[in-house]
Order: sequence, then C-alpha cells, then structure tokens
Amino acid sequence: MEFYTVIEERRSVRSFRVDPIPEDVLLRILEAARKAPSANNFQPWKFIVVKDEERKRKIADFCMGQNFIAEAPVVIVACGLPTPSRIGGYTTSMLVDVAIAVEHLILAATNEGLGTCWIGAFDNTKLKRLLGIPDEIQVVAVIPVGYPLRKGWKTPRKELEEIVCFEKYED
Repeated sequence: MEFYTVIEERRSVRSFRVDPIPEDVLLRILEAARKAPSANNFQPWKFIVVKDEERKRKIADFCMGQNFIAEAPVVIVACGLPTPSRIGGYTTSMLVDVAIAVEHLILAATNEGLGTCWIGAFDNTKLKRLLGIPDEIQVVAVIPVGYPLRKGWKTPRKELEEIVCFEKYED
C-alpha cells in the first residue's frame, strides 16, 4: 500500500475475524515498531505478544471491560522502560518514544490488512501482575490486532487551518 493510503485507511477496529495472523506478518509489524526512532536511541520499549485466550480475556477485563479486545487473535501490550534523565531534556521522552513505536506498529498492521485499536484505558496494576511486568516498567498501550470483521468508521478531522500556525502561535 502507498504510504498516504495507509494513513488514510487506518481505523480503530473493534471487531475481528477469528483468522490467525501468520507469524511472518506478525514479525513484520513488530519489526516496524523496533525500527522506530527514540531519544538518544534508548529504544525504551518492550512488546508483550499475547495469544492465550484466557489471558486475552483477563486483559479485556482489565481494560475497563472492553470485551472486543479478547476477540482479536493477538493482543500486544506496549511497555515503556525507564530511561536516564538528561540535563535540558524532558522526562516524558519514554512515553513519546513508545508512542512513536506503537504508531509504526499500527501503520504496519494497516499495510498488512490488519486492524488495530490503541487502548489507553486499563488497570495498570492488574495488567502488570497478570503479565509479570516489573514495578519500574510502565504499560503505555494495549493493542488488539487482527483481520477486521468490519472496517472501522472514518472519524472527522479538523481542517489544517485549525491545527497549523506558521511562524508563531495563533488562535
């Protein structure tokens, strides 16, 4: 798929077919996440790939009961690793870096004909306990991945004039 077509086609998908994701396809989308840029090249991420049905059901429960998550053949939990602070730097770079990697993964999944949904509402403590995630590691996102049962709907976007300023901030 052409790059801008991938961006245009990406949707939040909340219903999935039962078809498994071929391992080579799964590895390609994970490879896309691995190649994401990060501050100081720290690459402060770890991705947990979950296929076990019972574990996916628990993840869905811990994501405020969003049961469609468990219907996906794969759920990927994106974690952020602690990074050293730099003088003059900012403390949110890990979150930004993981977000960039997740977006790479999501766009790669779209290119492969897969659907995803970025989940940010979850019980961090329960997820960490379920998946054996150490205290110092932060769960950043839960991403169900699978072939869409239905194409997600296109949501409205603001016009460029509403979101872009040139040279200085303007209302």
